Amino acid sequence: MDNKKYQLYQISVVFSMVFALVGFSYNIWRLEATETNDNIRVACFETLKELSALEQITYAAYYDQNKLEGNPRKGWVRVGLVRDFSALTTPSIESSTKALEQVWSNNWQLLFDDQEAVNKIGGSIDKVRTEIKAVLTALN
Repeated sequence: MDNKKYQLYQISVVFSMVFALVGFSYNIWRLEATETNDNIRVACFETLKELSALEQITYAAYYDQNKLEGNPRKGWVRVGLVRDFSALTTPSIESSTKALEQVWSNNWQLLFDDQEAVNKIGGSIDKVRTEIKAVLTALN
């Protein structure tokens, strides 16, 4: 009879260890997933702020003809920040911000004079925003 009790004890110890290990592993995985989602979320919100600032620069340049507030160098800084933040998000957002950088690069010289350039930049900003919203919605 003692042998049966000892065997039951050993089985319960092994089961407890396996259960603890599985629980601990799940907890670690969940913490990592949560941290990744938090990092993506913060980077997305910061990117949205920078996109708004870039849009403001674009509008100040074209509609207000304000050379100080609409300075393209400020725009380059914002575009650079958007690209930097996108590296912390998803490949789809990173791709959208790369396209934005290209559109900005091709159109910043025309910012004060050409409605088409402003529309292209604004459209590219909107595409990045749309991609960010889709990613944020899909996060757990």
